[in-house]
Amino acid sequence: MSQGNLFIVSAPSGGGKTSLTRALLPRLDESGIRAVISVSYTTRAPRKGEDEGVHYHFIDDGRFVEMVERGEFLEHAEVFGRRYGTARPRTEQLLHDGCDVILDIDWQGARQVRAQMPGAQSIFILPPSLEELERRLRTRSQDDDETIARRMRAAREEMSHFDEYDYLVVNDDFDRALRELAAVFVAGRVRREGQRQRLAPLIDRLLAKRPSLG
Repeated sequence: MSQGNLFIVSAPSGGGKTSLTRALLPRLDESGIRAVISVSYTTRAPRKGEDEGVHYHFIDDGRFVEMVERGEFLEHAEVFGRRYGTARPRTEQLLHDGCDVILDIDWQGARQVRAQMPGAQSIFILPPSLEELERRLRTRSQDDDETIARRMRAAREEMSHFDEYDYLVVNDDFDRALRELAAVFVAGRVRREGQRQRLAPLIDRLLAKRPSLG
């Protein structure tokens, strides 16, 4: 079985990353690509509608620090005073099993992952405008003006790191953004390195020496 591919997907808060990656999985499945979204660990409290092990693994600060000290995170970062991290053993096992893994992380985490796994491919999702980004933030939550302003400042900081990523997708038209995102994953599956393993029997047959007819 060939190794799966590791993908990093980042976006500013309100950029539509979660909606796109959730819609991406069935699209990839139709193409015969098995992919999962990594479930991060976090020290923040669950929000309404969030389930343990589905949206996040919710743990306290003490356990998070212990996991960091034991080297159990592929990456970890602090965002708005809360810690987030990606488990290394689970990620490595999924890749070994031939499954593509999507890391829904910010630019800080992306840097850590690239340093340890240079083969990871990264995608940054941009909003069509700052005005639209602010509208989405106001629509999806009950945050006050001060909180919205803080999130917009953080969004500008996040977007300033776009040039560290391999691919850029603008989430203006959702369906088009989804097609572009899926194309990156399909392309990853037909790269020479992976195909050499998957198509080894076919390549051997095509290149096999045949006896001369003369």
